[in-house]
Amino acid sequence: MSSATASLVSYCSDSSDSDHGSESSPSHGSDDPDATAHLKPLESGRTVTMAVLDLAPEVAVKEAVETGKHLDPSLKEVTFNPTYETLFAPEFGPVNPFKSQQMSAPRNMLSGFAEPAHLNDFMFEQQRRTFHTFGYALDPSVGSVEVTNSSYIGALDEAEKNKGLTVFEAGGKKADKRRKVKGGEAGEIETFLGPWAKFADEKDGAKPSEEEQKELDVITAKRQKKGRNEEEAPAEEKTVLHVKDMYDYQGRSYLHVPQDVGINLRTADVPDKCYLPKKQIHVWSGHTKGVSAIRLFPASGHVLLSASMDCKIKLWEVYNERRCIRTFIGHSKAVRDICFNNTGTKFMSAAYDRYLKLWDTETGQCISRFTNRKVPYCVKFNPDEDKQNLFVAGMSDKKIVQWDIRTGEVVQEYDRHLGAVNTITFVDENRRFVSTSDDKSLRVWEWDIPVDFKYIAEPSMHSMPAVTLSPNGKWLACQSMDNQILIFGAQNRFRLNKKKIFKGHMVAGYACQVDFSPDMSYVVSGDADGKLNIWDWKTTKLYHRIKAHDKVCISALWHPHETSKVITCGWDGQIKLWD
Repeated sequence: MSSATASLVSYCSDSSDSDHGSESSPSHGSDDPDATAHLKPLESGRTVTMAVLDLAPEVAVKEAVETGKHLDPSLKEVTFNPTYETLFAPEFGPVNPFKSQQMSAPRNMLSGFAEPAHLNDFMFEQQRRTFHTFGYALDPSVGSVEVTNSSYIGALDEAEKNKGLTVFEAGGKKADKRRKVKGGEAGEIETFLGPWAKFADEKDGAKPSEEEQKELDVITAKRQKKGRNEEEAPAEEKTVLHVKDMYDYQGRSYLHVPQDVGINLRTADVPDKCYLPKKQIHVWSGHTKGVSAIRLFPASGHVLLSASMDCKIKLWEVYNERRCIRTFIGHSKAVRDICFNNTGTKFMSAAYDRYLKLWDTETGQCISRFTNRKVPYCVKFNPDEDKQNLFVAGMSDKKIVQWDIRTGEVVQEYDRHLGAVNTITFVDENRRFVSTSDDKSLRVWEWDIPVDFKYIAEPSMHSMPAVTLSPNGKWLACQSMDNQILIFGAQNRFRLNKKKIFKGHMVAGYACQVDFSPDMSYVVSGDADGKLNIWDWKTTKLYHRIKAHDKVCISALWHPHETSKVITCGWDGQIKLWD
């Protein structure tokens, strides 16, 4: 320190010497002593006072310059009372003039700003259920300490009535348990009642009180009335003869097989060779609505029976003048199926009025009627000579019902199908019959045994609402709903013949009847477009298509004694003869 002072003094003395030399030099016009004070040596005895400098002077900061304070929007807590303007100031920059107040308000969900509130799960569920049941709940924004009527939202009058009780509090009191009669000791077998004891207030009498009896009477009366409406009385049967004389000069009726038609109708022989029908040669018209089925007279085929949707059945001549012989009237709804017995003297009709009726072909009289209150879809006489009093009908309630004509009673029910029964066909010398149904299956039954011994159903199979047995009795032709005719063997195995599948027609949705030519060389069928289709049996080739009807051609029959005569019927109400 002393050395530093000494050096400072020597420096001053040197400079003073030079100053003395320079004093003689002319002055530069500044006589201010302070100006050269730092050059002069320190006077002994003087003390130097050093001023304290503020190295961080006060400067005007941003907050002092700007008006108002900025709040961080994510701030959860403030330590001062901010003004309304501060709280609702825009986050950055000036206010957006185009935003409404609602738009500019802070939002964390679509409808506004939801504050998180911590609520017990049970409390929340309790209030939710109370609101759901009674229509009121506690206002969540009001503290739970002081609950008044204004603390509820929703149905306030309900809240007042129930005194604000929640669902869990408002539960009714449990009813007292019914007491049972004391039932003795378990050791005493005679008097012990145990759990089987009656209730003390139990009444033994099952008789209804007067009021209950009145109610019951009203209900039963309604039911009986309803039943009467549904159970329509069978329509009155009558018949109209359209020819002048029922009998000819020899006393023979129209059922007598004619011998003057140029062909022997009494023979059992079939024609040697059949040919394709080419043109229409006759139209039988008389039905006012679609024809649903046609049947030729057994063996001879000299008269034709037709069933129609106009509720009538008509009998026509096939030869000579081809007149309408007789009309059978007796069904109140469309006739679905008809079937002659073996001799042709009687026939059965099945209609949508739920009745099956037996008619005399010659007199037109209705002999008897049968019903089980279900719609019959098909009807067939047993072809055996000794069982001509029995017939079977496929019903809409999945059953095949067998009736006896003599007693008028059901003698057997075949109840295995899972859908309405569409067809019944007798095979194997009439010992068995084949049925098809809406359940897309084919079942084979022994006569009078109500269990099917063969059940044919493939996943690829469709419903087959029309089945025909071939003239030689070996094959079943089934009209399948996938627009093809399938051929099943009709003896023992009932296997599908995959080589013989007849295609090329459109039948989906219609039960178009199939038939064979008598010599088994052709297969004929109608279709949904009203066309008559003819296939070759051997090659399954579609040989010929004739536009036969304006609407669906529902049935085609090849005359059993003719080489090329085919009869078709359609939903246009016409029956046509082709040759």
